[in-house]
Amino acid sequence: MTALIDATLARFALFGMLGFGVDVSVLYLGLLAGLGPYAARLLSFLAAAAFTWLCNRRYTFSPAAEPSVVEWLRYLGAMSLGGAVNYGSYAACIAASASCARVPALGVAIGSIAGLALNFLVSKHFVFRR
Repeated sequence: MTALIDATLARFALFGMLGFGVDVSVLYLGLLAGLGPYAARLLSFLAAAAFTWLCNRRYTFSPAAEPSVVEWLRYLGAMSLGGAVNYGSYAACIAASASCARVPALGVAIGSIAGLALNFLVSKHFVFRR
């Protein structure tokens, strides 16, 4: 049982790291398109959430049911809890640190770490429960 939890958490963390890449990429694209750091971050969160939902549903939790809009909305809602922690950490870093304001990826990294545990527990016990 412990090995299964460890493997599940490892896959969740792996897809979270890949989602971090999606998050930062979309953030910088949004900034290049003229969005401010907060609007671009909201867009990047949605892109990363879509990516991680697809990966986690297929490889981490493997639910029996077909993907559905209801499941996506449940996942998005659940990730919004961790996302609020993530975004709050990001916004605080951008506002408080000139380094984070110059390199917003630092704020994304800090926010991602802050939301990881909460997102894993909610995904495991609420979104993809069997």
